[in-house]
Amino acid sequence: MKSVFILCISILLSVLTACEPRPVDVAAISTQRVINADSESQNWLVHGRTYDEQRFSLLDDINDSTIKQLGLAWYLDLGTDRGLEGTPIVVDGVIYISGSWNIIYAINAQTGDLIWHFDPQTSRSWVAAHSCCDAVSRGVAVWDGKVLAATLDGRLLALDAHTGEQLWSTLTIDRKKPYTITGAPRVIKGKVIIGNSGADYGVRGYISAYDANTGELDWRFYTVPGDPAQPQENAVLEMAAKTWHGEEWYKTGGGGTAWNAMAFDPELNLLYFGVGNGTPWSRELRSPGGGDNLFLSSIIAVNPDNGEYVWHYQTTPGESWNFSAVESMVLTELMIDEQPRKVLIQAPKNGFFYVLDRATGELLSAEKYIDQNWASHVDLETGRPVEYPFARYKEQGRLVVPGPSGGHSWHPMSYSPLTKLAYIPALSVPGYYNHHDSYSYKPGFQNTGIEEGVANYRALNPQGKRQKLHFGVRLLAWDPQTQTERWRVEHADLGGGTLATAGNLVFQGLGSGEFSAYAADSGNKLWSFEAGTTIMAGPVSYAVADEQYILVLAGRGGGSGLVGGPTGKRWNGLVNENRILAFKLGGTVAIPAARQLQRVVNIPEELLLESEDKELVGQGKKAYEQYCYMCHGLGVTSGGVIADLRYASPKTFSQWQAIVIAGSRADRGMRSFAEVLSVDDSLAIRAYVLERASRLR
Repeated sequence: MKSVFILCISILLSVLTACEPRPVDVAAISTQRVINADSESQNWLVHGRTYDEQRFSLLDDINDSTIKQLGLAWYLDLGTDRGLEGTPIVVDGVIYISGSWNIIYAINAQTGDLIWHFDPQTSRSWVAAHSCCDAVSRGVAVWDGKVLAATLDGRLLALDAHTGEQLWSTLTIDRKKPYTITGAPRVIKGKVIIGNSGADYGVRGYISAYDANTGELDWRFYTVPGDPAQPQENAVLEMAAKTWHGEEWYKTGGGGTAWNAMAFDPELNLLYFGVGNGTPWSRELRSPGGGDNLFLSSIIAVNPDNGEYVWHYQTTPGESWNFSAVESMVLTELMIDEQPRKVLIQAPKNGFFYVLDRATGELLSAEKYIDQNWASHVDLETGRPVEYPFARYKEQGRLVVPGPSGGHSWHPMSYSPLTKLAYIPALSVPGYYNHHDSYSYKPGFQNTGIEEGVANYRALNPQGKRQKLHFGVRLLAWDPQTQTERWRVEHADLGGGTLATAGNLVFQGLGSGEFSAYAADSGNKLWSFEAGTTIMAGPVSYAVADEQYILVLAGRGGGSGLVGGPTGKRWNGLVNENRILAFKLGGTVAIPAARQLQRVVNIPEELLLESEDKELVGQGKKAYEQYCYMCHGLGVTSGGVIADLRYASPKTFSQWQAIVIAGSRADRGMRSFAEVLSVDDSLAIRAYVLERASRLR
């Protein structure tokens, strides 16, 4: 009788197990399966769904006719409170994501139930010291039964996709240098490809390939030459070294990190990746005497088998404005001179939309996709931008559009082969640039070489006169064939990544918390949902049990999400809830109401005089805007992610020097500023914070 009972229990468990999606199924992921991804449109197998990174879903049950029936199917609170930028991977009914602090999750795609999670214990103090833009990650990769992920403190990890157990870990950086990793790995033919971040802090960029089974380094491609006094690693770097001058660039590494976009063409066997800005930003400081400074701000094609160079195209020679070329790269086909051409398209930070032959790197066309004032056009004969005479700023300062945030940043662009349009989260925001000959490298801090702090919008533009420019944030539908704008939607807040679908839809989230669907052919707004928190990540679409879902990560933080502005004022005082949201037709789930932070202004009596000292407050305001506002918000009005200092406790004010100078809270993400702030500056910042707090009493 006992054996019969055990047999029945065994059968019941087998039936229940069979009903659940099983992560072990991801063992089938391989190069060929990704190449054939269109045959299983229910999945989202790699970062851009396919190797061409179009971020286009073939699913069309959710379409421009049914969109009004779309509702929330489920949500999952992740229990963290920092930025979310990751693109989910969905394989056979299981979702894999990386969240804040590189925590990795496996989730049932139909129910939203957590299957497992893994916390790699990313060093808070490392992130505090070396990360410019919050504790963020842009995703994971799945391959041969493994989940591959990178950490902000420089590790590459492989986890068992079924259990979340760590299989191997490899350190990809020199810990003596301020590297971080924010990008999502890609897996090409069994090799895990990963770059790194940290250009502004002073590093030498590179991209690496590791064996997916063992974590062993296979090859590495440096994007900036090494010590000019020594032989370079290869002939390509010998060629690149001729485009650099002086020694300042080598002392600080030169920059050129490959921190975001990649794509792969299996027919040509070419891996494409983008390269970031230089360190410091100004070429005049970095490379006195000029030079193109290869391979900064370039698109590079290499053989993924061995990392050997094939071709490059530099979008911004002698880069001086933080105009990286790491933004989304999409592979498609266009008719050029009445002939079909395999092309790579990109809308990088510098404001020009590029169409390149992806076999040779030949420039086919380049046009402005936003209003900008640093260059008039790109010369198709030379492939070089034609700069305005005053674009190269010096100590006098220039107001340039786009500014350091670029015309398009990391937020994913999508492309629809049906409409043949690219959907760009576009920006047209100015930046103030100047440089001082007194610049010197500051280890552990951002070394832009320009006057830090809030931009001086009274500075001259490059033409030396006033110029009408259309500033703003928009969703832009761009036709790569004709290099023209098809339609635009203006936004009042930051725009997140986009998803295009066969249902004639484009999805995008905003800093305001609105998640919307637009008609892909016309831009008409068809549907929206209030998420209750910022959405910057790129959405994806998948299907389970013949039902289509739209999935997106929602959570404040990351880059300018920390600064404040419209987003900060909206969310100030509310708890930052990190969630993953899944929508389907007929979904009826509601998210909880936003929770209020319990805050009180409590200025110690003994410090009241500090807040009334106008000279001290003015000194503190200047220092605050140089070193503090990126995390704690403009005007000490937090963006709702990191603490609003106006509501600091008396204990925090009394321990101010220990926190700011001695770094007593480094393990919680608040670094020491002893190397750049004097004790007097620190106390002046406290006076400014107290003055701002006193306005709330």
